[in-house]
Amino acid sequence: MLVITGATGALNGATVEHLLERLPAEEIVVVARDVAKAERFARRGVAVRRGDYADPASLPAAFDGADQLLLVSTNDPTADAVSLHRTAIDAAVAAGVGRVLYTSHQAAGLGSAFGPAHDHAVTEQLLVDSGLPWTSLRNGFYAHSLTWLAGPWRETGVIAVPGDGPVSWTAREDAAEAAALILASDGAHEGPTTLTASAAPTFQEIAAIASELTGRTVECVAVDESEWVAAQIGRGTPEYMARLLAGFYQAAQQGSFAGVDPLLGKLLGREPRTARDVLAETPAETPAE
Repeated sequence: MLVITGATGALNGATVEHLLERLPAEEIVVVARDVAKAERFARRGVAVRRGDYADPASLPAAFDGADQLLLVSTNDPTADAVSLHRTAIDAAVAAGVGRVLYTSHQAAGLGSAFGPAHDHAVTEQLLVDSGLPWTSLRNGFYAHSLTWLAGPWRETGVIAVPGDGPVSWTAREDAAEAAALILASDGAHEGPTTLTASAAPTFQEIAAIASELTGRTVECVAVDESEWVAAQIGRGTPEYMARLLAGFYQAAQQGSFAGVDPLLGKLLGREPRTARDVLAETPAETPAE
């Protein structure tokens, strides 16, 4: 039995959809903080259980009987992510889960300038220490983030960034499908498993792509980090989020997101979506979850 957390979100929700194309609904369980939001899966015969990383007592029963458990990482930047992940992993041990798959990040590492990378690295060590078989899905930086990390370039003709470096912009939809394929392969991948697009363009290169797509010049300009953070705060972005995002640009400049791996394309049996595809398909600046 496959147990999927976070199935009401975009990433693991898409993974469940792909699993339903390959497996009977009776072999899948979804876990949600609010079971009402998982009604679309319940209508298709998928069992829905309540589980919340912040409610430890809810988790052992939610994970019961799992041959494989897909743990989504928390996307709340204000939460103590490591504590929540530790609770979920402890519950997986208590429930006797066969294998844990965790949605990590390609930049997982204690020394990264990008804050969440630290949390992913610590969580991966928790998985090592748990004694359970585990797979860490080190997804590339999600390409839909370009619609806001590149700023309002369609209106201004400028991509203003406080740091530039190669990023293997990876479509969340592709990562979701790959997770389903790995789950369906029943343990074919172990430990850190990198899933990225096949190229890692810089923002300078993104600007050139944007110019080609729009038929007008789009420039990439470097701005002072403190001025960039102040500008974000001035536009209403909470300071903690502005500084977290500044860490992303620093990490990109340091090469944290530069690596690419052919595994995603091999799993999908096709070329993964590219940054160009995302820019072409997303005409407006729309932050996504």
